[in-house]
Amino acid sequence: MNRRILITGASFGLIAVILGAFGAHGLQKVVDQAGVASFNTGVRYQMYHALLLLFLGGNSELSQKLKKKAYYFFLIGIFLFSGSIYALVLDEVLGMDFSAIALTTPIGGLLLIIGWILLLTGFLRKTQ
Repeated sequence: MNRRILITGASFGLIAVILGAFGAHGLQKVVDQAGVASFNTGVRYQMYHALLLLFLGGNSELSQKLKKKAYYFFLIGIFLFSGSIYALVLDEVLGMDFSAIALTTPIGGLLLIIGWILLLTGFLRKTQ
């Protein structure tokens, strides 16, 4: 499981760098400043959680069961939160209407919060 978490974290980090470069250099030509800012929020949160996944995969303090739960909350949360932001910003560029997925953004955010709560409770329960 640790290997999967580390690979996922590294992959999300790589994708965040690529999307961040696109947002900084290519996106400004096709969407307004508010769209660029929203896109960058998605990239920033994806990178935060990519780094968190690297920490999670390399951590030996937490049980594998807790790591697995947190991993899935973070994984799905990233897809729903950042992924929906990317889709909503790019919907006009792609010629598709993604407005129906707008509610997935806060659901993804909630899943990320739950993942953090799992980590916090895991560390609080850990005895020295």
